[in-house]
Amino acid sequence: MPKLKSHSGAKKRLRRTGSGKLAFNRNSRNHLLLQKSKRQKRLNRTKMLHPTNERALALLVPNI
Repeated sequence: MPKLKSHSGAKKRLRRTGSGKLAFNRNSRNHLLLQKSKRQKRLNRTKMLHPTNERALALLVPNI
């Protein structure tokens, strides 16, 4: 059997949590922060992947 390769774009965006779920960082929080509201900057948390999408995206990153 050939080796399973991870999707290059997905492995840069997804990570596994301690419990084994997939998480990703939210966008638009790196630069130009002066003009963004406090609320936008406060939502700077990682977001958990929805369970309906988790199986499909877990196949893209089998080695993470």
